[in-house]
Order: sequence, then C-alpha cells, then structure tokens
Amino acid sequence: MSESTPTTDPAPTTDPAPTTDPAPTTDPAPYARYPGHPPPSPPPPIWPGPATPAGPVPLAAAAAAGVLAALLVPLDRPGIGWSLAGLAMAAAVIITLLHLRPHRRYHADLPARPGWRPPRGPTRTGAATWAATALLLLAVGAVRSAGWVFLLCLLAAAAAVVAALTGGRTVRGLALGSLLVPAAVMRGAAWAGRGTVAGRGTVAGRRTGPAWRPGRTAAATGLVLLVFGTLLISADAAFSRLLREVIPPLDAASLGRWSVLFVLGAGGVLAAVFLRLAPPALDPDPHPRVSDATVQPAEWMIPVATLVTLFAGFVAVQVTVLFGGASYVLGPDGPTYAEYARSGFWQLLTVTALTLVVIAVVARIAPRHTTAQRRWLRALLGALAMLSLVIVASALLRMHTYQEAYGFTRLRVLVSVVELWLGLVFLLVLVAGVRLRAHWWPRAVVATGIAAVLALSALNPDRFIAERNIARWADGQYLDVRYLAGLSADAAPVLVCLPDRHRERALAQLRTYLGDRTDWRSANLARATARDVLADPDTAGCPPR
Repeated sequence: MSESTPTTDPAPTTDPAPTTDPAPTTDPAPYARYPGHPPPSPPPPIWPGPATPAGPVPLAAAAAAGVLAALLVPLDRPGIGWSLAGLAMAAAVIITLLHLRPHRRYHADLPARPGWRPPRGPTRTGAATWAATALLLLAVGAVRSAGWVFLLCLLAAAAAVVAALTGGRTVRGLALGSLLVPAAVMRGAAWAGRGTVAGRGTVAGRRTGPAWRPGRTAAATGLVLLVFGTLLISADAAFSRLLREVIPPLDAASLGRWSVLFVLGAGGVLAAVFLRLAPPALDPDPHPRVSDATVQPAEWMIPVATLVTLFAGFVAVQVTVLFGGASYVLGPDGPTYAEYARSGFWQLLTVTALTLVVIAVVARIAPRHTTAQRRWLRALLGALAMLSLVIVASALLRMHTYQEAYGFTRLRVLVSVVELWLGLVFLLVLVAGVRLRAHWWPRAVVATGIAAVLALSALNPDRFIAERNIARWADGQYLDVRYLAGLSADAAPVLVCLPDRHRERALAQLRTYLGDRTDWRSANLARATARDVLADPDTAGCPPR
C-alpha cells in the first residue's frame, strides 16, 4: 500500500491579539454596546443664550444709547439728564426687542430633555412694572437736590432693573440675578458682535449682503461731524454758543467720563436685551425642602421656642417704656436720653435683622407634612414675628425720643425709615405664615424696599429736618446752624425764614453751591426753587414772626 502523501498541517496561527476596549473618553458611542442602557440625557443648560441671531440692530441701538448716556448724565449732581438717559436706554431695549420679536426662537437648537423647559424671565407686565419703577426713581433727580437721597434712588433703581430682567423669585435667585448682570454685559456684547460682523450681515436671521462694519461707520460719522461741524461753528457765533451749551468742553476729564458712561449705557442695553431673550435658570427648584429624616421637629422647635421666650421677657420690660415714655426716661431712676436711645437702638436694629435670618432658615428646613407640624410652625414663627414687631416699635420710640431731645439729622431719619421698612417686612412674614407659602415674599421685600426709598424721596428729608429743628428751636431748644448750612437746596424755602442772625450763616454754603455754573443736564426743580427764594424771600411763604 502506497503511502499517501502526508498532509502537512498548516502552520499554527497565532491567536489574534486580544482586543482591548478603548478608553471611554475615545469611544464615540460608549453606550452602543449596551442597547438596554441608553446614554443619559444631557443636563439642562442653566444659561444657554438666545437662539435668535443678533443682526446689527442691537449693536446700533446700544451704541446710540451709550452716546446719549455719555452726553446726558451729569455725574456731579442730580438732574434731569439722569431721567433722559434712562428713557433713552429703555427705548433702545424696546426697539431692539420689537425688531427681533417676529424672528424670535426659544432655544430651538438645544437637545431635548424630558420635563425640561427653557427658562423664562418675568412676564411682560412684570418687567414693564419694574422698569417703570426704575425710571420713576431716576426721575427723582429732576425734583430733589439731596445727593444722598438720589444715591439711594440709584441703588433702588438698579434693584428694580435686576428684577425686571432676571425673574428671580427666591433669595438665591435675586442674588444670582444681581451677579449675572455684569456677565450679561459681556455675553450680550459678544452675541451682538458675532451677529453683526461675522460672515455675511444678517438682520433678524436674514442675510443682507456684506457684513456691516461698525468701526468703518463710526469713523465715517466722526469725520463728517468733524469737518462740517468745524465749518458751521466758525460760520455763526450763535450756533457756536448753542453747541457749547449742548456739548461740554472737550478735555481729558470729559473724555474719560464720556467713555465710562458710554460703556455703561451701551453695555446696559446689550445686557437687558440678552437677558430678555435668554433669561437664566435662577430658580431651578424654587421650593427646596429638607426631609423629616434630616431635621426632626425638636431640632428647630426648641431653639425657636427659647428665642420666643427671650423676646417675650424683653417685650415685658419694654411695656414700661412704651407706656411710660418721657416720664420713665426723665425719672430719678431712669436713664438719660443718650443712655436710653443711643445705647440700645443699634442693638435692636441688629436683633431685628438677625430675626429675619432665623425665620428664613426655619421656614426652609422645618418639616410640615402633618397638621401638628404646621400648627407648631405657624405658632412659633408667628409669635416670633409679633414680638419682633414690638422690638421694632421700641427701636423707633428710642430714635424718636433721641431726635426730639438732640435734633434731627439725615442718619437718624434714614434709620427710622429702615426700621419702619423692617416692621413692614415682619408683617409680610405674618401674611406668608398664614398658608405657609412664601414664594412671593423675596420679591415683595424688594418691592417694599423700593417703596420705602420712594416714600423717603416724597418726604423731602432735608426740608423735613430743617422744619423739625427750627420748630424745636422755637420751643427753646438748641439750633445747630452749622448742620443746617450743610443741607441741600431742598431746605432753602425753610432756611430763608430764619432770623437775620442765623439766615446768612445757614445759606452761605448754599449760595456758593447754587452759584456754580451748571448746564441743562443738571436742571432740577429744587435748585430752581432755591434760586427763586434766595432772590426774593417773600416767595417762600414764611410764617409771620
């Protein structure tokens, strides 16, 4: 038997190298191998930005508002220019939003996520109300001359603008909203710049040809104004005087001031448009709660009940003061006015503010799932708020007693208004505790604070201080003429009614202030009235001596 040709086994093949899974960071679809485990949906964006293209209109409107703000705002004193600049900025924002509204999209390019909706800012009615309040606060500069009052109005106007743009409803949301406004200036400028100069020009999403170049436009406008303005100024003296009245003299200080105001005005418009188109998610969970397993009822009830007991003891002692009044203070065993008012007012003001913090913390962490828990929460926090109202009344009485004894000043009037506002805040706490729902409370606190500033402006505090101190002097008390001389033009109609020996000292500083050169931007009703009564004191309507 012939041997068959032996079949040679093929060469053993080496086992293929084991395939190693790529790193998770390089796998384009790491969940594709696990069909039962789809990839998680991306987290919702907190501040995605507007989906509407910018176009040249936002940048042009912001530039126009910045120019008007630079030309209108007087930084040295309150005046009508502040109100006009605010109106110009509001008009620029409204025009831009109306232009973009037909082509507005709400984050259409964002990935879908079940249960997520794009964040929305305040309603149109709410935003319009807050914006009108801000304009009303700026208008105080055209009526009152006291710089410290107008500074409070500026701060209140800034708070109203933040509420109009961001839509925060919790304390956290309002605080974040105030911090995001500067960031909105930068993001709004970048959004408007990209939509204006990148690629081909667009207007509300429609291509219109070559991109608009704002630098070239500004250079051409400046060249036209320089050439023709110089020729017209040299051609007519009356036109030259008119321009000098409208446009302040050009120097390094003026250029620096104009630059700062232009940036603030233009940036404010861009930030407002950006925030209205793309409001941030400031309150993703407006009612966060701590579970009962974390905070037991006794853990908050015992500290609050102890505080209520302490306040009750203090209030029991204060009943003697509230009903004893001056007889208690001036009695042989009572303290002096200085010891009674000055030593205790600031401590009571601090106690009032800290009590609000305690109420806010307890309202956040206390469980309220059962009827008993809700009753205890209402009872203890309600008692704490009611006792705090008595402490507010005690602080106000102390300040009133001190003012009647030593006179009225700006600081004393201001802290009295602050105490009245805190008392109103505690009333809001009581209202919120009825149904244990306070989602409206933070914005109501801001609204009442702004209302307090407007009420202070309506009071005309400098004139009120002058009237009260002169009335005390008529009753035989000491008159601090040196302090009266530092009051603003708001007090001029009262100061001119002083006798000759005091009037000139009280009005000397005011005459110098009113004699300084001002332009139409600083036009102010109080200063105009002061000039009239200084020129003719009979127009002040002074009572017969």
